[in-house]
This record gives sequence, C-alpha cells and structure tokens, in this order.
Amino acid sequence: MRVATFNILNGRVPTDQHVDLDGFRRAIRQLDADVLAMQEVDRNQHRSDHADLTAIAAEAMDAPEHRFVAALSGGAGATWVAATGEEQPDAAAYGIALLSRFPVHGWRIVRLAPVPVPVPMRFSGRRRPELVRDEPRVAVVADVESPEGPVTVVNTHLSFIDWWNGRQLRRLMSDIADDSGAVVLMGDLNMEPDRTARITGMRAAVEATTYPTDAPRQQIDHIRLRGPVRSDGGEAVPLPVSDHRALTAELTLLGPSAGL
Repeated sequence: MRVATFNILNGRVPTDQHVDLDGFRRAIRQLDADVLAMQEVDRNQHRSDHADLTAIAAEAMDAPEHRFVAALSGGAGATWVAATGEEQPDAAAYGIALLSRFPVHGWRIVRLAPVPVPVPMRFSGRRRPELVRDEPRVAVVADVESPEGPVTVVNTHLSFIDWWNGRQLRRLMSDIADDSGAVVLMGDLNMEPDRTARITGMRAAVEATTYPTDAPRQQIDHIRLRGPVRSDGGEAVPLPVSDHRALTAELTLLGPSAGL
C-alpha cells in the first residue's frame, strides 16, 4: 500500500502564486498513492478558479472514496468563518481531504479549536512581534479496507503556533486511542520529528525534509505508524505545485505475530 501526504498550497506554484490545475493533476498522478492525505485544500474558491480540488485529485488518482472536510467556510480572507460541518456540498470552503482507492467503511471528523485570542509571533525580517489570529483546524479519520487488511488512516493540518499544535495533537491522539490494529497518521503537523514522536508515541514511516520545496530545511509533514504496519521506505518528492514536498511511504500490513 502506497500512501502520501501533501500540503498542496491550494494548487499554487510558489514562485508566482498562480494556480496551476494541470500541474496539480500531474502532481497527483506522479504520486500514484493508494491513500492520499491533502492539506490546504480549496473548494469553490476564487483564488483556485472555483475548482473542487478534492474531486480533481480523486479523478487523477482514480480514488472512488474521498472526503473533503472544511476547516473554514466562505471566501478566502475576511469572510471566512469556522466551518461547522453543516455547509452545503458546493459551498466555498477550505480544509483537508483524504482519498482512497480502497473501500472506506467509516469516516469520523475531529474538530480542533484554534487559540482563542491573538498570539504574538515573530517573523523573519521584522524587528517586533505581530499579533496573529489562529485558524480552526480539523482532522479526518477513515477506516480503510486495504487488500492486506483493515487500517485506520488519519489526516490533519495542525496550527503553526508551537505550544498549541502540541495540544491539538494530544487531543487527536486521545480520540484515536481506542483504534486497535494498524493506524497511519499523516499530515502537516507543523512540528519536527522528535517532538512529533514524543507526543504521538508513533513510529516514523519516513524521515525527510519537506519544507520549503526548493531547498528543504525542515520536516513538518509526517507519516506515522502504530500497530501491525511496517514501512518499506519512502521519500520527499518535489512536485509542480506547492511550497511543500509531498511525503510518500510504502507500507505493509503485518500479521499479529510479525515483527515491526
């Protein structure tokens, strides 16, 4: 089973910020993932030509099972509000998506609250910290029936605020604590591998720097494993769109007596 996580930057090319839907399709085909986790996904947004990026990806990878989950609804910018899950199927929104070539027997959504007040942040090239507002975050959990057996797959995109994203990750781990068997956690966690390992207690499927795509210095995108599942290798892949490299892994589900 080949899995991948990809922060798609709304299908934009980082050099000039234009949306390249053909490049996005090529990127998804190049990944050739059986299960794909995407972050920064637009639906019906002006900046991405009002496209449904989840539907485009599903067609490109031939994934009959797919779910877009909105973190924010409305148009990009000032009109955004926290999504509730009650939005119309074609409403403008922004969030994450999980896609699978294999059957999915159940979906769950975990909503992760933002920091409730503006937070001072320091930015490169600026002398003083600036107050920024956090965004609502969300996770989606799928019960996937792979050819090798069942596996729980989780996708999320956590806050860029360090002390808060750890809290969000702990909240998510508590929600999947009772999921037995093989578990695969994927997404843009906005934290480095050591901290991710401490909080989740999960094994890395692959360690490779993913951001920024042209000269990556950090790994903030992750594929983490728990239970009877083994990584047979993976890599960080530069693609025609996004400021992140996609992270891929080849996974094997194991029997109860097999070693990890």
